[in-house]
Amino acid sequence: MKVVNSLRTAKTRHKNCQVVRRKGRVYVINKKDPRFKARQG
Repeated sequence: MKVVNSLRTAKTRHKNCQVVRRKGRVYVINKKDPRFKARQG
């Protein structure tokens, strides 16, 4: 999982990426291709 400043670039890397909030943190998840996971930090 990558930790990035801006999730805008992370969510546009793949068409299946979606932004979710878990425990006060913002994540990008991708069920089809898990290597695109990212967390904002």
